[in-house]
Amino acid sequence: MTEDRPARLAHAPADHPVVPPARIGVLFANLGTPDATDYWSMRRYLNEFLSDARVIDIPQWKWQPLLQLIILSKRPFTSGENYRTIWNEELDESPLMTITRQQVTKLRAAVDQRYGAGNVIVDFCMRYGNPSTHDVLNEMVARGCERILFFPLYPQYAGATSATANDQFFRALMSLKRQPAARTAPEYFAKPSYIDALAQSVERAYAALDTRPDVLVASYHGMPSRYHREGDPYHCQCQKTSRLLRERLGWDKDSIDTTFQSVFGREEWLRPYTVEHVVKLAEAGKKNIAVISPAFSADCIETLEEINGEIREAFEHAGGEHFTYVPCLNDDDAHIAALMEVVAENLCGWIC
Repeated sequence: MTEDRPARLAHAPADHPVVPPARIGVLFANLGTPDATDYWSMRRYLNEFLSDARVIDIPQWKWQPLLQLIILSKRPFTSGENYRTIWNEELDESPLMTITRQQVTKLRAAVDQRYGAGNVIVDFCMRYGNPSTHDVLNEMVARGCERILFFPLYPQYAGATSATANDQFFRALMSLKRQPAARTAPEYFAKPSYIDALAQSVERAYAALDTRPDVLVASYHGMPSRYHREGDPYHCQCQKTSRLLRERLGWDKDSIDTTFQSVFGREEWLRPYTVEHVVKLAEAGKKNIAVISPAFSADCIETLEEINGEIREAFEHAGGEHFTYVPCLNDDDAHIAALMEVVAENLCGWIC
């Protein structure tokens, strides 16, 4: 095991700063979470999130007055109410924070088992909110990480998720006197181990039901359709994820519907919209459906409150009878193994 204690260089002068032993780091990143559900905590979080030009690419001189004067005067109240319905009261944090910590605890153990305890430092940060990318990166460098793999926890690539997480990592690197060598992990939606983990989660959920659902809806986070036309590969990768999942399950071509949720603003977003689609399914006589969220590595506000709350209600209000939400992979062992496979591939050349 590598000592965590800083040491003086053998030939350095007495007043030379102590130097920690050289290590490799793996820094996982997820979207983010407010620190609490009160107005000001929600406002800080939403301001950071909605001020990101990767998320809202309207010119700032147009967007910021609308955001600061109108949206952030009202939305923190409604968002806080939504978060309170899913908040982890025991730990006083959002489910995304709880689950990400659980994932990284298992990943840290898997990394120690593969590479030896203490040789690779594993931690996590959030793109928005805390723990911030800047703070965690600085801590890892202080512990001796001279090479860091940055791993956005998004199966599919999108400018508004993977790219903005990478942007923040690069900005944090810019603040350092001594920058570590850096790599970023790519999207992993097509890896057989990830698809297999998804399929196993569906099989477990279906095995627990008395009646098989009429259709499985794969609901992905939405984005403006314009982004797709401008070259963002997210839409194509979502479609391929659904196809690979269906093929792994051995189902017929029409057994999985691909939809998109979380529409924001007046611009046209990727269609079909999940909330409208489930209503149409109920009205067409498909009274028993299941919904899965393959774009999310961990359950969060978009899955626990939006899908299992708002979208469920829309389906039932339209006459639907049985709505099954298939949880995200979270810290499932098959998911951890798939993520660990990506880690191992991207650490090649640094450590074996």
